[in-house]
Amino acid sequence: MRKSPLVVVPALNEQATIRRVVAEIKKLGYDVVVVDDGSGDKTAELASKAGAVVLRMKLNLGVGGALRCGFRYAMNEGYDAVIQCDADGQHPASHLNELVDVWKKTSTHLVIGSRFRDSNESMKVAWHRRFAMRVLGLIASRACKTKITDSTSGFRLIAKPLLNEFAKSFPSHYLGDTFEANVVAGRAGYKVKEIAVPITERQAGKSSTGSGRSVILILRSVLVVVFGLHFNIGRFNPQAVRHPSAKP
Repeated sequence: MRKSPLVVVPALNEQATIRRVVAEIKKLGYDVVVVDDGSGDKTAELASKAGAVVLRMKLNLGVGGALRCGFRYAMNEGYDAVIQCDADGQHPASHLNELVDVWKKTSTHLVIGSRFRDSNESMKVAWHRRFAMRVLGLIASRACKTKITDSTSGFRLIAKPLLNEFAKSFPSHYLGDTFEANVVAGRAGYKVKEIAVPITERQAGKSSTGSGRSVILILRSVLVVVFGLHFNIGRFNPQAVRHPSAKP
């Protein structure tokens, strides 16, 4: 067993930032795995030089597929928890310890770092996207039985036994790796907690999903999740990933 979490960084064409991101994480004493999701640049090479273990995907499977690869590596290597961190430099490594502290003090299975919780400054988000985010937050809050303000955060700690389940099966479609995974965890009886974590501006490149398309995909995800919850089907059936101590 390794008590210190493994930091898993899914990356696609992030050569401009990956070396610095890995170096900052390593300074804090964490092991780092970069899952290169079919990059066409030097992401893998630079991550390796910075001290990360690099898992190279032959095909682009998306963030969900890359994370599942990282989760399986963590399980095989005996880690008790994983911290998901973006490769674009938006998540300051200095906040990794905050996620770990909550996990160790409360035995929480899923600790979410929120961009919106307890923040004095509102993020610059278009009104239609903010509306969609609030809808996602309401659904996630109900499933997790705690207030969730950032259900699409890519900065999270996932601990055993939830990590075991996600290593076996993890959604790979848009928002499946964040919003849907949070709902599934809460619905199945795992302990979820959210803390405030600020982010910085993206250091280089741009998001792979445009604002207009992202709103459409968000609304589609809402329909899929609501339908699944209503009929208790697939991953939305609490028995599918039921926590051992959860009541039926």
